[in-house]
Amino acid sequence: MSEQRALKNPYADYTGPGCTQDMFDMQGNMTHQFASHVSRKIGELLAIMENGLKNADPRDCTCYTGWAGISLLYLHLHSVFGDPSYLQRALDYVSLSLRSLTQRWVTFLCGDAGPLAIAAVVYHRLQKPHEAEECVNRLLQFHQCVVQGNGRLPDELLYGRVGYLYSLIFINRQFQQEIIPIQYIQQVCDAVLLSGQSLSQKNRIQEQTPLMYEWYQEEYVGAAHGLSGIYYYLMQPGFVAGEDRLSSLVKPSVKYMCQLKFPSGNYPPYVGDSRDLLVHWCHGAPGIIYMLIQAFKVFGVKQYLEDALQCGEVIWQRGLLKKGYGLCHGAAGNGYGFLALYKITQDPKHLYRACVFADWCMNYGKHGCRTPDTPFSLFEGMAGTIYFLADLLQPARAKFPAFEV
Repeated sequence: MSEQRALKNPYADYTGPGCTQDMFDMQGNMTHQFASHVSRKIGELLAIMENGLKNADPRDCTCYTGWAGISLLYLHLHSVFGDPSYLQRALDYVSLSLRSLTQRWVTFLCGDAGPLAIAAVVYHRLQKPHEAEECVNRLLQFHQCVVQGNGRLPDELLYGRVGYLYSLIFINRQFQQEIIPIQYIQQVCDAVLLSGQSLSQKNRIQEQTPLMYEWYQEEYVGAAHGLSGIYYYLMQPGFVAGEDRLSSLVKPSVKYMCQLKFPSGNYPPYVGDSRDLLVHWCHGAPGIIYMLIQAFKVFGVKQYLEDALQCGEVIWQRGLLKKGYGLCHGAAGNGYGFLALYKITQDPKHLYRACVFADWCMNYGKHGCRTPDTPFSLFEGMAGTIYFLADLLQPARAKFPAFEV
């Protein structure tokens, strides 16, 4: 059944340094020839994207499918290439986004927090401190309602508490200083822990897992809506105050989640689902890989790294998706899993595999894949593919956008 969702991987796998000379050299550095090819393709796709955006929804302010996501792409391109025109484009698009805020959701990807955080960083780079400070202050106005909640606020990344949490992290990382005090971050994590304990107790499963989360009455597992995305943030150094809660609450919950693994190495979209179908960042091994790597870093359990490597095998076999070339459920998002493995292992096999997925993406539209609903957006469409290609030029610093810390 899974093969119906993916195209057969036509590429030969890594067999040693000699097999990769057109992509990177014997020292594991990308060849000038391949890097130039990637850079040219970025330019070509940007031109197509810009033309396509003329028909985009003018009211979509979000990072996921709207103007804030395009701004984040240009902010990233400015970081990679240093071209000031990219920073101006980032300002243009985030300005569109700020005019269309919905005041419905509070997250980075699907709410108002993302546009405000991105705008703050754009203004900071443009040396406009007053405008940047105003955006940060507006972002912090959501903090109390996120921490206190109203019983309806979920905890997941796209629409919930950790989606707001990422906005705070993004500010600090981009400003390279603690603009948002660590206490604000810890308070959000405290609220997430409390929520997870409450549901676990309500469902009477605290003996199996001290923390449980749900979204629309389903206990999702993946990075976008589920357990793995939440645990990834709870395991970041300093985010949870007190080592005791990390070991007593988060560690056994991660262990429980790992027991959901299919024999293939993939994971179900939600607890209780026995169908080994989805190999996406949002649902399946490509998103769960980040939780596993972080668990290995924090707890030192080798099995977590082995499980992450098994996720890599799943992506290699089943990651060239018919859904297309995007981040959320496409080949670019799946390619980031290889970059994550490369950073933790330094094994050139994973960089090779990322380059192969990039090669697939650079043949954009030639594989008969489905056209997404928002074909030029960051998380569904071409903007996300461009972001991945730019990150491939600096693999040691690559991070899955709007998610990876």
